[in-house]
Amino acid sequence: MGRGKIEIKRIENATNRQVTYSKRRTGIMKKARELTVLCDAQVAIIMFSSTGKYHEFCSPSTDIKGIFDRYQQAIGTSLWIEQYENMQRTLSHLKDINRNLRTEIRQRMGEDLDGLEFDELRGLEQNVDAALKEVRHRKYHVITTQTETYKKKVKHSYEAYKTLQQELGLREEPAFGFVDNTGGGWDGGAGAGAAADMFAFRVVPSQPNLHGMAYGGNHDLRLG
Repeated sequence: MGRGKIEIKRIENATNRQVTYSKRRTGIMKKARELTVLCDAQVAIIMFSSTGKYHEFCSPSTDIKGIFDRYQQAIGTSLWIEQYENMQRTLSHLKDINRNLRTEIRQRMGEDLDGLEFDELRGLEQNVDAALKEVRHRKYHVITTQTETYKKKVKHSYEAYKTLQQELGLREEPAFGFVDNTGGGWDGGAGAGAAADMFAFRVVPSQPNLHGMAYGGNHDLRLG
């Protein structure tokens, strides 16, 4: 019993459509290869699936470009002329855009204004004012962001400093300090002339390990 006819229409199921494409593509490639070997023909096939995948076959004795060149000679036309003309039109359009943009930049810098009418000058002024507002808004935003970032860095540094102080057990006041000697010389027994040249180098109470190191009964280390 022969296989029934298949209605030629688009296969709606994507999976079945891809499977059918793969099978028939393999069959077409096989027929093209057989045609090349049996008949010494130059055959080229280019295919694109619905998913965009590219497949090709070309006879071993030539290449795709050679087939295209022979096709152009056979039909007496060029496949590249239209493409070249489209590229030329695109290039010309891009040159016009570039020229207009350069003119607009010069006008925004205060150049090439002689050919502008009053309405054009007014529109240019409004555009410049709007651009200036945007630039200022962006500048203030950047300044605010940087200021907040620096504040956070300073706060973090201060917190790290306080943490280190607590870990080391240090206090903010110094361990030693100069004390004015207004009571006279050594042990109060020197004259008034010697009192002016005397200073006391007193141990702060936060350093109890240094107490009792003074000479005699006086706990002040005095420098003359």
